[in-house]
Amino acid sequence: MRDKNKLIKDCMDKAVESGHLAGLNLLVLKDGKEISYNEAGYANIEENKPFKRDTIVRLYSQSKPVTAACAMLLIQDGIIEPYEPVGDYIESFKNQEIVEGGVRRSVRADRPMFIKDLLDMTSGLVYPFVNTPAEIGTGEIYNELIERLTSDNMMSTMEFADRLGEVPLNFQPGEHFQYGTSADILGAVIEKVSGQKLGEFMKERLFDPLGMKDTGFYVPDEKMDRYAMAYNCYGDHPVPYSGNNLGIRDDGKKNAFESGGAGLFSTVDDYANFARMLMNGGIFEGKEILTKRTVKFMTSAKLTPWQQNDMYSWQTLGGFSYGNLMRIMKDPEKAGIMAGEGEYGWDGWLGPYFCNDPESRTSIIMLTQRVDYGTGPVTRKLRNIIFS
Repeated sequence: MRDKNKLIKDCMDKAVESGHLAGLNLLVLKDGKEISYNEAGYANIEENKPFKRDTIVRLYSQSKPVTAACAMLLIQDGIIEPYEPVGDYIESFKNQEIVEGGVRRSVRADRPMFIKDLLDMTSGLVYPFVNTPAEIGTGEIYNELIERLTSDNMMSTMEFADRLGEVPLNFQPGEHFQYGTSADILGAVIEKVSGQKLGEFMKERLFDPLGMKDTGFYVPDEKMDRYAMAYNCYGDHPVPYSGNNLGIRDDGKKNAFESGGAGLFSTVDDYANFARMLMNGGIFEGKEILTKRTVKFMTSAKLTPWQQNDMYSWQTLGGFSYGNLMRIMKDPEKAGIMAGEGEYGWDGWLGPYFCNDPESRTSIIMLTQRVDYGTGPVTRKLRNIIFS
């Protein structure tokens, strides 16, 4: 009989011993109940701090499902709705332009960017790069945001959104899927309609009700001893990383830019509570956070066939579609991992990983801090142990 727990621990230990990861932990739930927890390696090698259950990490893009859940709260309360133009809430998004094939033109008047486009990454917003005017313009804003992190005039979530609305889009909203800054703009919309900072809204509506006591947009001084170092792991030995990628402060201190796409810090148990709530149809410890139908809406694939074509370049996401800032398994037969239909979740730039598989009632939360890891080989190996 296979001892899954031993296989999991061996896989994790091997990843650390080889220098592939500095440290990690992994929590597996079945019907919301813990069936396995393991940890390996270091949260900080230089200080000889082991990677523990209460280690705090930068979630990066694993922040996105939390931001989507905040939007769902506002949708089920009738405050916003998916087909509203983003320009109704952020002025600079009213008369946007596109540069496509070197030609600059206006966004179609009958098809502006909708809130739905922010949720499904079909907005035309991009992450910084060097190939198109949209990528270059976005990069210039991020560079300024990062430069101002050490000043007394940090760029706020809303200033970031206002500025980004003036950058041309990469395509007409709705015509393609492209991963980018959509969740950050969604965060600004949430701020606008709630009259609260994104972090305040999340704390009141999600973190406090879900008992997510170590989750937020910065790490308080009294918790810094639990904060993990991020590492480059390209040689035999992990090397500490220092940088403020996507405007997220590597030092964990307060940031005026509360990034709905990348800004949260959290622990494995905090994120497990979020996963439990979704797996349980919006209920957490007897309290309704989201309605059952809202959770069903949130965890359903939303891409059209032509938008889905743009996902094929993500070679390790075979079988998955996308919707509401998460990957969603549509066709397990086309997947390169063992997965059930309807499985959903997301990962982050430094390797934190979350998935809920309603078919087997299994949740996985894995945390690590390796630069540019996303869903890495070790993550997939661990998944295959669990789901086999």
